[in-house]
Amino acid sequence: MARGSAVAWAALGPLLWGCALGLQGGMLYPQESPSRECKELDGLWSFRADFSDNRRRGFEEQWYRRPLWESGPTVDMPVPSSFNDISQDWRLRHFVGWVWYEREVILPERWTQDLRTRVVLRIGSAHSYAIVWVNGVDTLEHEGGYLPFEADISNLVQVGPLPSRLRITIAINNTLTPTTLPPGTIQYLTDTSKYPKGYFVQNTYFDFFNYAGLQRSVLLYTTPTTYIDDITVTTSVEQDRLVNYQISVKGSNLFKLEVRLLDAENKVVANGTGTQGQLKVPGVSLWWPYLMHERPAYLYSLEVQLTAQTSLGPVSDFYTLPVGIRTVAVTKSQFLINGKPFYFHGVNKHEDADIRGKGFDWPLLVKDFNLLRWLGANAFRTSHYPYAEEVMQMCDRYGIVVIDECPGVGLALPQFFNNVSLHHHMQVMEEVVRRDKNHPAVVMWSVANEPASHLESAGYYLKMVIAHTKSLDPSRPVTFVSNSNYAADKGAPYVDVICLNSYYSWYHDYGHLELIQLQLATQFENWYKKYQKPIIQSEYGAETIAGFHQDPPLMFTEEYQKSLLEQYHLGLDQKRRKYVVGELIWNFADFMTEQSPTRVLGNKKGIFTRQRQPKSAAFLLRERYWKIANETRYPHSVAKSQCLENSLFT
Repeated sequence: MARGSAVAWAALGPLLWGCALGLQGGMLYPQESPSRECKELDGLWSFRADFSDNRRRGFEEQWYRRPLWESGPTVDMPVPSSFNDISQDWRLRHFVGWVWYEREVILPERWTQDLRTRVVLRIGSAHSYAIVWVNGVDTLEHEGGYLPFEADISNLVQVGPLPSRLRITIAINNTLTPTTLPPGTIQYLTDTSKYPKGYFVQNTYFDFFNYAGLQRSVLLYTTPTTYIDDITVTTSVEQDRLVNYQISVKGSNLFKLEVRLLDAENKVVANGTGTQGQLKVPGVSLWWPYLMHERPAYLYSLEVQLTAQTSLGPVSDFYTLPVGIRTVAVTKSQFLINGKPFYFHGVNKHEDADIRGKGFDWPLLVKDFNLLRWLGANAFRTSHYPYAEEVMQMCDRYGIVVIDECPGVGLALPQFFNNVSLHHHMQVMEEVVRRDKNHPAVVMWSVANEPASHLESAGYYLKMVIAHTKSLDPSRPVTFVSNSNYAADKGAPYVDVICLNSYYSWYHDYGHLELIQLQLATQFENWYKKYQKPIIQSEYGAETIAGFHQDPPLMFTEEYQKSLLEQYHLGLDQKRRKYVVGELIWNFADFMTEQSPTRVLGNKKGIFTRQRQPKSAAFLLRERYWKIANETRYPHSVAKSQCLENSLFT
């Protein structure tokens, strides 16, 4: 179908070398407390896609100035969800351009009348560029999907006795350009014997469907006008068991901060005061990954209480942050958590499911974590974008280790490595670190997946993004995921851990499973000899149609997927006691992609179907992961955990 172009993106301007980027303000997860309230706006929103030829009718007619239904028909759209698979309108499935959401909200009277209350609108994510109006007033813009953004709207709701009704309008553009993340290109097809005038398509350079819309929760929350804006926590365990904290306060310079650290039984174990300090924790319980300790994922609670004087009188603010005490370190051949060797045995995932697309869904999330525990997986990578904040919280609670990846996927063309893109990529990494810095489950940042890292321009680009990420958070290693030749990779010298994607006997040497062990050994030996850094096999796998069987194994059958994994495992076992520190299967579950002759209703490399039913390979992988877990330092804890898992899931 014909697709219209986007309104021009907000100008980023040239990258000014030597100027600090620096995001303003914190991004604490909204929570209710004695001083804070939340009002979720999940549910049905009014929705319209702008099908005009230039996709600009909504701006030309100023749809945001009055209720959306007054300017034309609307449909119901659930939030959170991707809009692509909800409707029976075929034009919406692959729509590119501006879509419009609107919701009216009635606010509690105290929110609009108490001038000591600050009201904030927060959008969990909007893919990919969003403009927000409140009661027709341009309030907020944000570039990039997968991360939250917010605005203080107090001045729009506290204007008198009447405005308790709020109209929120959000326009979202999913167009991908050479300077977005992920990038893309627009291709105009000008052969008028085949295509109508103005016909164009969105080209992407990654293998998942470009779902879009309000895919995570939208909410309103309150704080006092003087409030706890941000908290940063780091921990150490080698000598003194310390929790180091730094707290940012906004709204007043006349305040007092009290800090308490509580254990899992709500007993106070340490106290502090002021905006920064160190808490010594006696008899500390460390945060350990799942299956690495008899009590994994131990979380303390850091309670922060603010009292302040304002022109309207005294105010108080309260915020509680979960804290896991653990350290991460990397040697030339090991990945260490709390000083102990850690081996990643896990999966790559996607936020993807039937109908909802990338829309956040609690039942699906809990099901996935139950499957991860059944599998014996202790880790996953957020391929290829930051997942919802609730996912990270579950990882903290369950001890699932995370390689936190930004949307730097599809960096395939030389024109994608430009100064504007670099500036935006750095800002995205700032947003990722700002949001996820306090999660103990996050042990490494990934700045990109399969960039064209053989290019000189890509090497410089990756060097700058990696260095910037390390400056933001020196406590965690940084990587990117490579599929380049070891001798040609220009980014590998700058990472702390080598992450490799390879698909032997799938994308080449079709069907020749006997070659995998040799090729895998050559891969590992060449990379380690050159870079002397620990290696993770970050992707491997085979496409499998559930229910297809053939023996001897043929491609696309369950037998072939199992046999390919078995050959990889034999090769991995030769190196994992040396310098290979992890293996992540591609993929946890089948997921949707763009249509092509090589994709039958999406990518079928999952060990589970898109509906989360196991293929034969899931049982093979489960047997392997529990075997590896039993080789850890804590076999008694693994045995107890496996007994529990067997009773719950078999």
